[in-house]
Amino acid sequence: MRIVIQRVKMASVHINGQVKSRIGKGLLILVGIEDADTKDDADWLCRKAAGLRIFDDENGVMNKSVTDIDGEVIVVSQFTLFASYKKGNRPSYIRAGKHETAMPLYEYFCNEMSIAIGRQVGTGEFGADMQIELINDGPVTICMDSKNKE
Repeated sequence: MRIVIQRVKMASVHINGQVKSRIGKGLLILVGIEDADTKDDADWLCRKAAGLRIFDDENGVMNKSVTDIDGEVIVVSQFTLFASYKKGNRPSYIRAGKHETAMPLYEYFCNEMSIAIGRQVGTGEFGADMQIELINDGPVTICMDSKNKE
């Protein structure tokens, strides 16, 4: 399982011209799932993301987590995080999880992230064509892969 975390001043997800989710200061988390991923992968990434100290403290040092600042989170499924680009110029997505594996694990990740931060997370819509609007704060962008824990 892979995630891309962006520290944002605001973010929103639009589907068919309608706002699905909107947050203020917090995290936009893009989630890529492959068939080999499990709840253990989701649990580890939720703990890491919720505890990641990338928000400034009173001295301007990145020393606070999203929970420390009472921030918000949007989680968006993004199968393209498992793009293979080694051959040619058209990416292949054969490593991306199939719907029957990825959908329940995405929902599980969203639920566990809500528990980890103590508030409901905003979401996209699995498989939908979405437009993501954000103001990246910093910019701060961090990539994590549950297969690279060490």
